[in-house]
Amino acid sequence: MGAIFEPFFYIIELVAGLYMKVVIIEVVLHWLIHFGILELNNKYVKKTMELLEKATHPVYKKIGEKIPPFAGFDFSPFILLLALIFVARVAARISEMLM
Repeated sequence: MGAIFEPFFYIIELVAGLYMKVVIIEVVLHWLIHFGILELNNKYVKKTMELLEKATHPVYKKIGEKIPPFAGFDFSPFILLLALIFVARVAARISEMLM
């Protein structure tokens, strides 16, 4: 029975890890743009940010509905990262137990 579900939890772990990397890259690029290290005038930076925002902002919006920004600071990326870490760890533990 474990051999059937083990790949399923492994895929969940991989997807959570990949999405975690997307969120981290989006946050770092946002900070680099904010501090003037990168500029949105660069077409590669602009396209990369558009792509990453399309992947992350719908989830940020859902989190922001439940937990609004506090003092101008949006905690949505950090809450999402914590949730992704939790999901990845749970999937890894279940996958280990099934082996």
